[in-house]
Amino acid sequence: MSEKPIDRRQAQEAVRREGRLPPGQALTQKFPVLHYGPVPAFNPATWDLRVFGEVEEPKRWTWEEFNRLPRTRRVMDIHCVTRWSKFDTEWEGVSLKDIVKQGIIRPKPTARFLLQHCEYGFTVNIPLEVALSETFLLATHFAGQPLSPDHGYPLRGIVGFLPGREDLQTPYFWKGGKWLRGLEFMREDRLGFWEEAGYHNRADVWKEERFA
Repeated sequence: MSEKPIDRRQAQEAVRREGRLPPGQALTQKFPVLHYGPVPAFNPATWDLRVFGEVEEPKRWTWEEFNRLPRTRRVMDIHCVTRWSKFDTEWEGVSLKDIVKQGIIRPKPTARFLLQHCEYGFTVNIPLEVALSETFLLATHFAGQPLSPDHGYPLRGIVGFLPGREDLQTPYFWKGGKWLRGLEFMREDRLGFWEEAGYHNRADVWKEERFA
């Protein structure tokens, strides 16, 4: 018997004892690729990110402008609805919470939800309290390297779990959209692509909210 499966099982038991392994999940040491549709091409000369909806001032950033925004790093556990979990993953990007706090984006008091608009019209919805928490990041890098195209290059939303912050809601990983192109602040909730297909709207990993 090889050593690698034993190592994986030992690591899984360790995070289980720490209370970090949600019900129905299994640790993976790989990073599975899951998405619907083809991987889009990226042209930095034409790429932009729009911020619109219930905000005091709409924004549109080019790739160069986006990369001048304040940056941060997060180490989080991520949990896929297909039952794999990956622990202590390292991400770098722009914290929506931070740039709202700094007044770079100013949501209106009526804003309560965020819809992530991605390439090919794909959408993902989350409550604004999740989008403005420490567990949500507009990520450009993973493990010290730019995102791979399969994992959302050049920009994707990331939602994860911060050990010790059980007070923060942790949705499944699909609640961060790959190939992000727009952030729409909304008064009322609107289902995203997978939610319309029958996935749970809130998607709390600790409650196994996988399907509606």
